[in-house]
Amino acid sequence: MDKPILRPARKEEFPAIRALIYAVGINPTGLDWRRFIIAVTPEGELAGCGQVKPHADGSRELASIAVRPGFRLQGIARAILSRLLAENPPPLYLLCRARLGPFYERFGFRAIQLNEMPLYFRCLMRAARIFRQVDVLVMLRE
Repeated sequence: MDKPILRPARKEEFPAIRALIYAVGINPTGLDWRRFIIAVTPEGELAGCGQVKPHADGSRELASIAVRPGFRLQGIARAILSRLLAENPPPLYLLCRARLGPFYERFGFRAIQLNEMPLYFRCLMRAARIFRQVDVLVMLRE
């Protein structure tokens, strides 16, 4: 199989991006095809995606990082992350499952405490605690 190509998403690819986000079970809010970098096969099949989304409090979030199961463990998430980080200077935040913390640390992110978080992430973490979703981290790349 040829290595997927990274490029900006196109409007007509948004349904496939949204379907992938739902399929992998990550936050489907704030999806905007214009912010996405996608990995596609030479045949045009979506292999993975990611975006940096802005929030009303001024913070920006590395988000929607997803790779289809058949394309995992091939460096696609790493390539998407590297491209997004190269195009979006710090500070950048992200919300992830705690078990993924070490993966993001390799890209310069560190877990932060509630008092270090912008308003958007403080609200998310308070909601996570209410719904007993304690296995999540907010991380920052400065």
